[in-house]
Amino acid sequence: MVGASKAETGGGPIRYGMVGGGQGAFIGAVHRIAARMDNDFVLVAGALSANPERAKASAAELGLDPARSYASYAEMAKAEAKRPDGIEAVAIVTPNNVHVPAAKAFLEAGIHVICDKPLATTLAEAKKLAAIVEKTGKVFVLTHNYTAYPMIRQAREMVAKGQLGDIRIVQSEYPQDWLTEDLAATGQKQAAWRSDPKQAGAGGALGDIGTHAYNLARFVSGLELDSLSADLDAFVPGRQLDDNVNVMLRFKPVGKTHPAKGMIWASQVAPGHENGLKLRIYGSKGGLEWVQADPNYLWYTPFGQPKQLLTRNGAGALPVAGRVSRVPSGHPEGYLEGFANIYQEAARAIRAARKKGGKPGKDVVFPTIEDGVEGMAFIEACVKSSKKNGAWTKL
Repeated sequence: MVGASKAETGGGPIRYGMVGGGQGAFIGAVHRIAARMDNDFVLVAGALSANPERAKASAAELGLDPARSYASYAEMAKAEAKRPDGIEAVAIVTPNNVHVPAAKAFLEAGIHVICDKPLATTLAEAKKLAAIVEKTGKVFVLTHNYTAYPMIRQAREMVAKGQLGDIRIVQSEYPQDWLTEDLAATGQKQAAWRSDPKQAGAGGALGDIGTHAYNLARFVSGLELDSLSADLDAFVPGRQLDDNVNVMLRFKPVGKTHPAKGMIWASQVAPGHENGLKLRIYGSKGGLEWVQADPNYLWYTPFGQPKQLLTRNGAGALPVAGRVSRVPSGHPEGYLEGFANIYQEAARAIRAARKKGGKPGKDVVFPTIEDGVEGMAFIEACVKSSKKNGAWTKL
């Protein structure tokens, strides 16, 4: 990472374990790549599947010590907390319903947590977990990975510095097409649990990708949401959770300016879209546009002037973008590097915590338990609004 050295981040690798992420999983492999990209973490333990045989086979594939391949996260938390060489952190990469109980077990065992999103299946359990994080004082990182893309950090800094003036409009969209047909009926694992309210919670596309779109809008704009009007659909017959979401947003006023408005569209039934995350922000002095499929570029348009293309590590790039960039301009960085940046920030926080609960520098930025709670409040408000025919609902 440009601007980051091992001395800055505090020495050798952090021992970590993983819950979930075994054979047949997608996101677990992404987390493992991200964790080792900067040599900040080493995987030493795992409860890689709820199926004991699959867990054992998965651990063998990853070269884990068989003695540190566990049948459950509860067993793992208890055993690792007792070891002198036990894990310092755990990555939780399971379906949503396991996030809170697993995080609770490790936090109470004195182990830092890196958890996939959304945080929970209900707002109530998210709030209970937040209380545990506060009580234990452990580092809790939520992997909203898009917040760690260099040009997203650039956009956030530009907004904060007032280059766009007073923010008026925020638009975020995240369309996909992979659930256009009833993929869950074929037994496809990733589709099956995302379509099951018991595992995914109240949101389908809303929880899976809508929370990304909302989190990114909030992260870059710096605005706080006041209320929303949501329309949730399940277009595929028999599907229990939404697969298409339209949300209008009203943000809280900043000073005496007119409150900003926004829109979010998230869909998993939009043919032609693989992973179409986009963000647009417009203010009284200019606008910004970022597209995840082309993440090294940020379009900036000062009002009344020609459109400007800002590039990662190119002319006009800010230090905050360079800090989370690894290679010179013109070489692509994207999804895996964004995840790795979250892990790098987590490593800085964990190493700071080694020093009797110390805090990392102010430049260290990552999604926290508070972001997770807000994401669940967003889901709950959307579901409530949609059930009332799009009634405006306070967050």
